Amino acid sequence: MANFELKDRAAIAGVGNSQYGRRLMRSPIDLAADAIASALDDCGLTRDELDGMIVSFGSPIGADGDSIAQLLGLKLRTCNQTWAHGRFTATCITWAAMLVNAGLADAVACLASVSFSSIRRPMMGGAGDREGAREAGGGHGEDPVYGMTSPGAGAALVARRYFDRYGCDSRALASVPVAFRKHAAMNPAAIMREPIDVETHQRSRHVCEPLHLLDYCLINDGAACVIVTTSERARDLKKPPVYIGGMQGLPGGREEFIWAYPGLGVAQQSVFEYQAGRQRVYEMAGVTAKEVDALFTYDAFSIVAWIALERFGFCKPGEAAGFTQDGRIEIGGELPMNTNGGLLSEAHIMGWNHQVEIVRQLRGECGARQVKDAQVIQWANAYGDSLIYHK
Repeated sequence: MANFELKDRAAIAGVGNSQYGRRLMRSPIDLAADAIASALDDCGLTRDELDGMIVSFGSPIGADGDSIAQLLGLKLRTCNQTWAHGRFTATCITWAAMLVNAGLADAVACLASVSFSSIRRPMMGGAGDREGAREAGGGHGEDPVYGMTSPGAGAALVARRYFDRYGCDSRALASVPVAFRKHAAMNPAAIMREPIDVETHQRSRHVCEPLHLLDYCLINDGAACVIVTTSERARDLKKPPVYIGGMQGLPGGREEFIWAYPGLGVAQQSVFEYQAGRQRVYEMAGVTAKEVDALFTYDAFSIVAWIALERFGFCKPGEAAGFTQDGRIEIGGELPMNTNGGLLSEAHIMGWNHQVEIVRQLRGECGARQVKDAQVIQWANAYGDSLIYHK
């Protein structure tokens, strides 16, 4: 019998973000300060009441936790940090939920701050790519021995494999960036708001075939923060709490490839027909995928949205190409996805901007892009990690 003692015992009490943009020419710490201050104001806490922090940190584009704490004058009882990966977003929030319920902190800021414009050379896949130069390759599927020298190469490999296995193509995949751009057009904070259509997508140049430029996430500056506390304490703060009802960790091993679920047959994976099966996140939250009102996923590349849909059983393997057509993942559709515009159109904040949007959606604060009567929203990644939030 699984032990789900943490179900609904932690909540997001406050969210905030800095300005998002290209070439803002502000330091990551400066941007982090804006996001933290915004989140504190959102929940009505003071700087001195913030006693925990978890940072998604990626050198040289981000601010590390030690520097943030020192320069912002924080007094932390506990702090931690991870790589700046969308893979670790759910993990950071899960850690925060554990910390506040173990009495190791009262209020934990979880955040990422990035400033791509502050570096002169490409961080991922170019000269100076520390992560991609690891002995066994990088965390995005980089493997220079085989010419896989960027995150996009790994995603393109998955897209080609998916297209060939299931008989679909780039035109079908265009439905994802087109939908997310529609959402961004309704979001004043989004960097890219000009509408696009399938033909616009198809005319955009290939970066790593079969992926077009519009299949790639933005490269930008900005920061986003969520503050986690106990549900009991959150109920006494400024805004209605958003409860964390379900959590699921990040899997690893031979059958896992960062952009693909097991069985797709990419890199070291075996080839078999994947079945979503039991998902701990649904069991813990006491809901099914059919009860999810909106879905958010890390969309560094558009193909990843298809993988997430199939990994969590919203559709069967090979069916995401059809599932995402005809407005089904748009606001007003059957399953709205990434209503902020995602990494593809709002901003690349390692997925933390998605957490901010989820909370605002459940509070009913999203204006023209509001999902009607949203009660349950899921963060679910192609990588297998997930969170379920609810009012």
